[in-house]
Amino acid sequence: CPAAEEPVLLAELKPGRPQRYDWKSSCETWSVAFSPDGAWFAWSQGHCVVKLIPWPLGEAELGCKTSERKSRGGKAETWSRGAAKEKTLECGQIVWGLAFSAWPAAEDGDTDPASAVGLPCLVLATGLNDGQIKVWEVQTGHLLFSLLGHQDVVRDLSFAPNGSPILVSASRDKTLRVWDLSRDVLFSSGDTFLLSPGRQVQVLSGHVQWVYCCSISPDCSMLCSAAGEKSALLWSMRSYTLIRRLEGHQSSVVSCDFSPDSALLVTASYDACVIMWDPYTGEQLRTLRHVPLHSTLDSSSEIHTSSLRSVCFSPEGLYLATVADDRLLRIWALELRSPVAFAPMTNGLCCMYFPHGGFIATGTRDGYVQFWTAPRVLSSLKHLCRKALRTFLTTYQVLALPIPRKLKEFLTYRTF
Repeated sequence: CPAAEEPVLLAELKPGRPQRYDWKSSCETWSVAFSPDGAWFAWSQGHCVVKLIPWPLGEAELGCKTSERKSRGGKAETWSRGAAKEKTLECGQIVWGLAFSAWPAAEDGDTDPASAVGLPCLVLATGLNDGQIKVWEVQTGHLLFSLLGHQDVVRDLSFAPNGSPILVSASRDKTLRVWDLSRDVLFSSGDTFLLSPGRQVQVLSGHVQWVYCCSISPDCSMLCSAAGEKSALLWSMRSYTLIRRLEGHQSSVVSCDFSPDSALLVTASYDACVIMWDPYTGEQLRTLRHVPLHSTLDSSSEIHTSSLRSVCFSPEGLYLATVADDRLLRIWALELRSPVAFAPMTNGLCCMYFPHGGFIATGTRDGYVQFWTAPRVLSSLKHLCRKALRTFLTTYQVLALPIPRKLKEFLTYRTF
């Protein structure tokens, strides 16, 4: 596999507000998110504000390196993409986690599962500094309700990819919580009783440190969580029980993601390594080591400069993107042990692929968000067949098939 073209910076969005240094206006962009249909981008730009931006960006934004979004006094700049306009969500707390629901838009003659439970087609959940989760309607920018239960920062959020209104939250209170947004909760307010959407289904306990990341597998059978520990935890989304601990890292695991066919799981750690796992067997398939580039790092730099912050799969499942403290965005091909492309970026905290490929969004400690080109690849027929089979076959089911060993190794990603 030849080296891919280096990522090109398409646009950079900066907060319009002046930086303040008290904790209430922390400016980090801890999370970025694209809606599943690719029509919206959510930017946690710091200052307790989330911007909902219609995608694609306009020609002016994609044609220049920097585009500032002014947001003073709640008067946000807006522009049209048909009926869609940019919206500003004033969350009132530092925003750590973002997640769009996977509910599909209703089509003629179709019954929208979200509408069936009285919720909009598309919502955005925001995880806040005080432990609240605020859920917003994307089309209007209105706050729908809040989910209460966590006792500390809600660091990450993940909706079930199958369109069911199930949300998982990860918190510094060392727990994960599973919410069903279709369930109404009866609560007392003075002398009256009110119905509020969002029933807490389960509390998952097992971590002894802050939980940084949670990811639900695309087939909705598994949940992976990463905390300030050397092992990641794999949970069943059917029974909400612990399946296994994934042990292999030498330092805190901070990020995790499943491949689009659920056959692979990657975890990223402060030990400067990404480990690729078979989530069904717990086997380590390969390790990707982040070796500093001499041109970007001083020889006296500490080893921690390569600490990883984020890892994510590309939509077709052939590439990974990673962000590390050594000021680099890296693109990896699954079958190789070294990156195929690099891009310089400063203070990176998170990364996410556009759902239809071709772009990567990154967030920084300075509150910026950057959009980069990503390798576009035409999947081979072999990979398309593997992806289709692995969408509904576990590793154990593949190994039980009456087929040649080499084919089994290919289908289980032991070979490429």
